[in-house]
Amino acid sequence: MEDQKAENLLNLALSVPEETRERTEELNVGYDRVERTWEIIVKYHGNLESTLNEQFPGVSGTYLLSSFAILRVPERDVPGVIALPEIEYAEKPKRLFFALNRARAASCFLPVQTGTDGLTGKGVLVAVIDSGIDIFHEDFRNEDGTTRILYLDDQISGKTYERREINEILRGENKSGGTGGLSLDTSGHGTAVAGIAAGNGRTSGGLYRGAAYESELIIVRLGIPDSVGFPRTTELMRGMDLAVRKALELGRPMAVNLSFGNTYGSHDGGGLLERYLDSLAQMGQFVFVTGSGNEGDSGGHARPVIEPGKITEIRLSVGTYETGFGMQIWKNYEDGMRIFLRDPFGGAEIELVPVRGTDRIRVGETELLIYYGEPSPFNAAQEIYIEFVPERTYVESGIWTFRFLGTGDEETAADLWLPSAAAVGRDTEFLESSPDTTLTIPSTAFRPVTVGAYDSGTGIYAPFSGRGDTRVYRAQKPDLAAPGVGIMAPDRDGGYSPVTGTSFAAPLVTGAAALLMEWGIVRENDPYLYGEKVKAYLRKGARRLPSELVYPNPRLGYGALCVADSLPK
Repeated sequence: MEDQKAENLLNLALSVPEETRERTEELNVGYDRVERTWEIIVKYHGNLESTLNEQFPGVSGTYLLSSFAILRVPERDVPGVIALPEIEYAEKPKRLFFALNRARAASCFLPVQTGTDGLTGKGVLVAVIDSGIDIFHEDFRNEDGTTRILYLDDQISGKTYERREINEILRGENKSGGTGGLSLDTSGHGTAVAGIAAGNGRTSGGLYRGAAYESELIIVRLGIPDSVGFPRTTELMRGMDLAVRKALELGRPMAVNLSFGNTYGSHDGGGLLERYLDSLAQMGQFVFVTGSGNEGDSGGHARPVIEPGKITEIRLSVGTYETGFGMQIWKNYEDGMRIFLRDPFGGAEIELVPVRGTDRIRVGETELLIYYGEPSPFNAAQEIYIEFVPERTYVESGIWTFRFLGTGDEETAADLWLPSAAAVGRDTEFLESSPDTTLTIPSTAFRPVTVGAYDSGTGIYAPFSGRGDTRVYRAQKPDLAAPGVGIMAPDRDGGYSPVTGTSFAAPLVTGAAALLMEWGIVRENDPYLYGEKVKAYLRKGARRLPSELVYPNPRLGYGALCVADSLPK
């Protein structure tokens, strides 16, 4: 199958047999081998549900806000469903990865929490879409022992718990049974994120209090549909949809924290996940906050500059015991270049030739699946996707060399991305890597506040923090940075532990956004203080650290979070 209304990765996955997909990490994501169905994300118009019921009764779906949907489609029906005139574009799910007290003082929370303003987040919702939460942790309970959680949507158990049901469980204090897994946060990631954004610090006597510590919480525990242990973009979209619907139903302002991301896509805001996030951000008094990811020093991005008539080489080091991975090459469609590949054994040079459909090349004990894509109705860029598939167990290790020959009249460039560092071995990286444009998706979307990380102890950018800017359009990302090294946060055992990563810088900004909306909307100082206006205030109030000479910049954006200076004077 080849359909220009479907992304390259979906086209490639549908063009190869299941046996081949199972030897890869990414191609089979979204496929249910028992039911023989595909889960696909679509942007549509019109009455898609009615059309599907009439023409494809075996298709089921979750219809999201803003004319997006997640469909479960029998494998044989996928081409026909995508061909429907109501379908504008389709993508397959991707795996998501975690982006992993001095912080409050460094970010100027104390003056606004304890001064004349006395901001606490009261009246504002904080939504955390993550790995769950420890509902028994005292930092998420009121003085009388009741929960601060309004809703907890557990995608793993398939149930949404309201405050009343959570309080019934808390009264029983039964942590091991009868909760349907409600109290579990197996990684502890979501508990830490929620605590930094909104924990009240009861366990520590207020020492490790979060930012918006009197806000009420909406928690989504993301489902993990396979044994790999990573949620998918479809679970994230369902979680965002639920949070927005609840906030609209309650008529409350809401700050939403997203501390997951992945590296697949053009990194310019054009993917369906990014477009969906941008559309939700404009539906009410909301602020969405994303971490910039932890790919800054992973070696997972390269940007060859290609001169006319000259060769530029990018070497890809593949470590031992690599079980398969994909690599993306993104370029402007109009840019002239030829791409060649040399294997680690010094064999003949292979040219990656544009062909219709999937090209399959055998190199030693590795098969290369190459899909030379076209621009789509939503993106003018061109992607060449290469899947390294082991014939037996592992991809051939060593140095794979990509050679780019400029065939146009002007200098041009390409962007190469590997999967997230959490998905490949530590020795798999580009040797000529670039730390810029290492933002994870969806932090490349336009509307959310994108947050990088710095070390508040040294005042220096954290080298793991994903850097901007976005590809092609060069929009300023990240917007600002927050402490993300050694942050004390609630853990799943009822105490506190230090955590590091942009995952934990983002919730500081989420909490800050909640305080600004409390001051503006709840206290009626400015009923329009949400969305892009909050982003502008946070940017303006950011402190310029002496470690950087030029602002804004791709590492810290407009500077380090300072809530006190972000409030209107």
